[in-house]
Amino acid sequence: MLNNVGIFHYLTLALFLFLIGLCGAVISKNVIKILISIEFMLTAVNINFTVFGLYSKNLAFDGYIFALFYIATGAVELAIAIYIFYAMYRHKQTSNIEEYDDV
Repeated sequence: MLNNVGIFHYLTLALFLFLIGLCGAVISKNVIKILISIEFMLTAVNINFTVFGLYSKNLAFDGYIFALFYIATGAVELAIAIYIFYAMYRHKQTSNIEEYDDV
């Protein structure tokens, strides 16, 4: 069982990961960098689920189950997004997100 200080360390780590992912998704113009930034945000959410599942006595394994479900959902989301990017790249021959406004 984690004490309160350990929980705040993990939550701070998750906050920084989420903010890095958010900044990367907003600022970046490359599609691959945006997808990686979204994965950073998903990792931060998984850390939160795991820490709250470990901290709460009533939820037992619910945090871990949600984290595993979220990992599976993130993998499927990433596979679909990479396929869509590949189809768009074949059409425009660029990875710059500003070139895809008419697709």
